[in-house]
Amino acid sequence: MTRHLHTRTTRSRVIGAVTAGLLCAAGLAAPAVAAPAPTPALDDGLALTPPMGFNNWNSTHCRAEFNEGMVKSVADIFVDKGLKDAGYQYVNLDDCWALPARDADGKLVPDPARFPNGIKAVADYVHAKGLKFGIYTSAGTKTCDSAGFPGALGHEYSDARQFADWGVDYLKYDNCNNQGVDAKLRYTTMRDALKATGRPIVYSICEWGQNKPWEWASDVGHLWRTTGDISDSWGSMLSILKQNLPLAPYAGPGHWNDPDMLEVGNGGMTDTEYRSHFSMWSIMAAPLLIGSDLRTATAGTFEILGNKEVVAVDQDPLGEQGTVVSSEGGRWVVAKEMADGSRTVALFNESGTAQRIATTVTAVGLPAADAYTQRDLWQHRSYNTAGTIAATVPAHGTVLVRVSPDPAWAQHPPAVELGLDGSPFVEAGTPATLTSVVTDLGRTPAGRVSVALTGPEGWTVRATSPTTASSLSTGRSLRTGWTVTAPPTAPTGSYGLTLKASYRSPSHARVESVLPLTATVVAPPPAGTSRLSDLPWLSAVSGWGPVERDTSNGESAAGDGNPITIGGVVYAKGLGVHAESSVDYYTGGACETVTAQVGVDDEKGADGTVAFEIWADGSKAASTGVLTNALPAQPLTAEVTGAQVVRLVVSDGGDGIDSDHADWAEAELSC
Repeated sequence: MTRHLHTRTTRSRVIGAVTAGLLCAAGLAAPAVAAPAPTPALDDGLALTPPMGFNNWNSTHCRAEFNEGMVKSVADIFVDKGLKDAGYQYVNLDDCWALPARDADGKLVPDPARFPNGIKAVADYVHAKGLKFGIYTSAGTKTCDSAGFPGALGHEYSDARQFADWGVDYLKYDNCNNQGVDAKLRYTTMRDALKATGRPIVYSICEWGQNKPWEWASDVGHLWRTTGDISDSWGSMLSILKQNLPLAPYAGPGHWNDPDMLEVGNGGMTDTEYRSHFSMWSIMAAPLLIGSDLRTATAGTFEILGNKEVVAVDQDPLGEQGTVVSSEGGRWVVAKEMADGSRTVALFNESGTAQRIATTVTAVGLPAADAYTQRDLWQHRSYNTAGTIAATVPAHGTVLVRVSPDPAWAQHPPAVELGLDGSPFVEAGTPATLTSVVTDLGRTPAGRVSVALTGPEGWTVRATSPTTASSLSTGRSLRTGWTVTAPPTAPTGSYGLTLKASYRSPSHARVESVLPLTATVVAPPPAGTSRLSDLPWLSAVSGWGPVERDTSNGESAAGDGNPITIGGVVYAKGLGVHAESSVDYYTGGACETVTAQVGVDDEKGADGTVAFEIWADGSKAASTGVLTNALPAQPLTAEVTGAQVVRLVVSDGGDGIDSDHADWAEAELSC
């Protein structure tokens, strides 16, 4: 992309700055960051757990609705909807709160149209609710919005004094229009200015990771952005997650890695994806700053944001950021040590289809024990496990559990894993064969086990082997065959299946487990050679904006691309994407080759470095290595014979996301 600096019509670089942090779309594990966690010198008792609150930018930008009434209503909602009780404290203003010019004395002037009673009145209102108040400026001559509001460069002590006098508790300090002044100098000056006020103010360094602040800012600020701005898309969230995960050694009480605000509730992702977003930010001990418009938020949004068990993971006083235990094929295991000795474990599925993800208590660092208590933090239910932690995780989903060597493990029913073997792709009118698997992972037996699989109305689902078992001991499974047939007239697309198991615990309590799954009705690929931009895809993810057919990526909106152009050559057909990207096609074992002319699109000038890969059923079939804008289109051919799914992947080339507009020109599939 080119990163939007909040707005943004103005663009600046989105630099992840850590090569290890940008993991390829195939889900390879990040290299370890071999660096000791720095000890913060800001011994002020602030931000001992990651800050939690609200920032208006992602939902309002600089629109007129950003005003005193909106800010006060957020404070009211914090109290009325239980967010304050859940731990959210800060109500923070972002850009556009001031007039474009300082007064005759060089002071900042609040916009009288937006804040007719001034900033202090708003801060007083927020404080009266038992909450805290935050504000924004930039470590430059102007802020990031194109209107050009005054920045604090050269005015640090005066502006800090104003903030303190207004009752500010939190400062977000951006990086725009910095005039090339050394970042460490700019951010250290504001640190000293804030300290000189005598008011405790949490200091958020927002320099986008350009100068690796995790290496030097632990004695400067309480948190530092590690990446460019997030956007409300799966690709953006995933890319930022991968950049932030390797930085775990640098985080701790009073000094946090900040992967940017939450997008939960803004509408660009599904609730499943938002739960993953919230789960992964929490296990990374990230600041939790709500970025959606709480005035119009759905019950589902409040349920995600208000999940106290997940919030407790983020706010654990030990202050450990979760680390990657394993990552392969889009199956991630991330574990976080907790203050009570337990481990929170995220089983995160990056891919577009359900996958089994598994680990063990040993792998996540727990000591040996007879059995363990496993608490599901989204289901709010506890089980016992003999030591295996596993689940079939829906596409883009996360199972989040907290596991401990609890002496009282036996009071909980055994954990039972549900899974479904077989291809999730169904051709209309043609029976598909699937196998359900119900496995006892607990130390105690599961009794009177039964399983059922149901599909949409009009579908035929029949069991071909027994659906019950009298008892399952540790590690034993009930496997049941099924035929699933979609109606001959079923349109292509995704449909829900539900796998449900029922069993009895040793105390005879009845337990039900439900696994929602997806079957995709697909059409056989056409015989001969087809342009991929003319074919339906199974899924398409782009790091910024949507995947475009027969144009470049353009910008953030659908349809805003230009003719595909690589090295001055224009191509009529192809796909325009932005790293990190993946586009999946159903090939049904009937195709042989994929070919394309690939490269960085000319629309971003000299910027952009990317790498292209073609995957066939989870195996890399072809790749280019790193390509730059200076190179002409490169031919890429992959042998995909027998593959059910072909995936086109673009990664960022290892240098962070910066104008990585990539083209699959003249991409063709031969079947």
